[in-house]
Amino acid sequence: MKTIIPGLLALLFIFPLCTSVHAQEEKWKKLNDETVSLYKQGQYDRALVVATQALQVAEQTFGANNTNVAAILTNIAMIYLAQGQYAKAEPLYIRSLAIREKALGPDHLDVATDLNNLALLYLVQGRYAEAEPLYKRSLSITEKAFGLDHPSVATSLHNLARLNHLQGRFAQNEPLYKRSLAIREKTLGPDHPDVAALRGLALLYRDQGQYAQAEPLFKRLLAIDEKAGPNDPLLAIDLNNLASLYRTQGQYAQAEPLFKRALEIWEQSHHSDPFEMAQILNSLAEIYCVQGQYSQAEPLYTRALAIREKVLGPDHPDVATSLENMSALFRKTGREQEAESLEERAAAIRAIKR
Repeated sequence: MKTIIPGLLALLFIFPLCTSVHAQEEKWKKLNDETVSLYKQGQYDRALVVATQALQVAEQTFGANNTNVAAILTNIAMIYLAQGQYAKAEPLYIRSLAIREKALGPDHLDVATDLNNLALLYLVQGRYAEAEPLYKRSLSITEKAFGLDHPSVATSLHNLARLNHLQGRFAQNEPLYKRSLAIREKTLGPDHPDVAALRGLALLYRDQGQYAQAEPLFKRLLAIDEKAGPNDPLLAIDLNNLASLYRTQGQYAQAEPLFKRALEIWEQSHHSDPFEMAQILNSLAEIYCVQGQYSQAEPLYTRALAIREKVLGPDHPDVATSLENMSALFRKTGREQEAESLEERAAAIRAIKR
């Protein structure tokens, strides 16, 4: 009878197990890559199915508290965020953050990424007080990891500046945008497409009524955007921004074609941004309304309201804005009862403490 050496017997058992684990790892990676690809194509429903499969494989292969599980949780949350399903996204971001903090430590860059993701989720819901400490902590982690003049620091500065901007804290805003812009221009060059702070600074000047300072910055952005192609999403954003600047100054003939081109880009894009689309629809409607073209304005207001209700929920401040705009149109067209109903609903939304 042949004798089997005990150590060799152990290896015989271990080898198939290792092979099995390796196969599961490859399956997880393939599913994860497919999820990312589908997400980039805007195929969110299909991406969610594949991501759910990837999560199951990751939990079975690596354990429930592994960073690979956190990666899938983040991907699923991003899909929900893109679909406007914020209540489903939040617990996934929170769980991913908890996993990474425990596995990697509180000052790891992946933790900073999760903090940014969760802060953005709060930002789009108007939950600014919850977003601010997350953005500040992310900035602190990034500065410690890279120093003060790294592009990732510029991104964190821009995120915090944007939050201040949305809350009307302009005095705190400008130095953050300028510092972010200086870092990016130094590290990436003045014509690099990733100069988000330039956009933020232009918007800041616009919102403070400093139109002469804002216009050349918007035009500089458009020149950068055009190099990326005629249907680039950033081009649509900056067309909308410049159009809004002209609209605010009553230059409707200059604003209208810019709004229309921006809307056309979003409608043709696989990655259309519902927030931007609603804003453009609303702005274009305002131009028509101011000029007394109410029949052209109403369907645009209606469409903007429907998008905001679906994406942001019925109690978001942007929904109140749409309701107020429509009520104003109804009053101008003698539909007082309909206007009053919308005004009451908008007032109820405004009264909600956030």
